[in-house]
Amino acid sequence: MDHVILRPVTENDLSVMELFLTDPEEASRFQWYGWWDTGRWRRQWAETGLITDDAGHLMVAHGDAALGFVAWRKVVASRSSFYWNVGITLLREARGKGVGTQAQRLLVQYLFAHTQVMRIEADTEVDNVAERRALEKVGFTREGILRSVVFRDGQWRDGVRYSILRGD
Repeated sequence: MDHVILRPVTENDLSVMELFLTDPEEASRFQWYGWWDTGRWRRQWAETGLITDDAGHLMVAHGDAALGFVAWRKVVASRSSFYWNVGITLLREARGKGVGTQAQRLLVQYLFAHTQVMRIEADTEVDNVAERRALEKVGFTREGILRSVVFRDGQWRDGVRYSILRGD
């Protein structure tokens, strides 16, 4: 899919985001953590538009169609520095078409252009080969395995941490 864009979340987009909290198949096996607070994004959107100094969400879109979202959150490394941890969730129809790679590349460009961070990191499960490939295509470097870092579907799972530095 060519010409993927990132844009702020609108009120109409909230129903797309909520699919990831209510539909296990839309969420994918790597993002389904059971039933939980389905109103959280509506409350946060009403208060902040889902963008703050410490975190944010942007819709991944192609034309008028919302395909999922990217998100980032601040990780404080020391009293004088922080970096971003990023993630992505896509609707089934958008997976396997290069959308995730394009969207994550756009998010990295956006965060480096509009914040002073030196480092952006991303984590995924070891078995999420598609996401690992997408991160590597964007230019992220694999840093290592995080043992038993995610509890999902009744068991602890290993993760992989990636990072990209300004100038990579």
